[in-house]
Amino acid sequence: MHEEIGQMFDLQGQVALITGGAVHLGYDASTVLAAAGADLVITSRELARAAESAAKLEKKYGVKVLPLALDHTDAKAVAAVFREAGVWRKRLDILVNNAGGGSTAANGNFLENDPANMAMLLENNLNGALYCCQEAARLMVPRKKGKIINIASMAGLIGRDRRMYARNGMSGQPVEYAAAKAGIIGLTRDLAGYLSPMGINVNSISPGGTKGDDSRLPPGFVKDYSDRTPLGRFGQYEKDIGGAILFLASPASDYVTGHNLVVDGGFSIWH
Repeated sequence: MHEEIGQMFDLQGQVALITGGAVHLGYDASTVLAAAGADLVITSRELARAAESAAKLEKKYGVKVLPLALDHTDAKAVAAVFREAGVWRKRLDILVNNAGGGSTAANGNFLENDPANMAMLLENNLNGALYCCQEAARLMVPRKKGKIINIASMAGLIGRDRRMYARNGMSGQPVEYAAAKAGIIGLTRDLAGYLSPMGINVNSISPGGTKGDDSRLPPGFVKDYSDRTPLGRFGQYEKDIGGAILFLASPASDYVTGHNLVVDGGFSIWH
């Protein structure tokens, strides 16, 4: 590899904080940023899980990793974690705002869903990201440099054909999940307008369906989804999202802000 290309993606000396960085897409982000040389702060609701992943990353990549417990829906807890991260290396260069996801109480049947469960899912997928963006910006603005990457979803861009879920015995994603992820995309664009003049790039990634080798999704749903996707398959952890995260975290994207990078195998373009 030519030296100039290596420098374009070199993160040595930088510090990245990844919420939900111990598993799945968050661990993919942690892995690719560590491989590029960044020291990491990774959070999980369970400190033991974050510590286990931190030990693996330190051993494999030779970087420093600080594991912290975080419920990102608690604004005071978010502020405390970012204070600790700021003291740890006296800087924060990258935030991957990844924590979120579904709820065991969520119901894909909009007509039956409980308002309390709706509010919980919005808190988990939108409000928590707002709190993290605010605290990251407070660390980045004084240095006039930083990259914020919000994890959205193609669910924020399109309406779902829920017949695919129903015929495979699945409830499907709740409508409020789509609302939250659309909010993340809107947050990204307007926050980029606010922070970019201060030296902070703000972008989002909208993954499509992504699974690991241990996925328990019904085979019929995997087939239906893959047939509906131009590239003919689900996205894969440890393969398909890391490159997008590295691009938006690295000098290669210094002139990119307010952008939503869709990584869905073409699902959202095919009608």
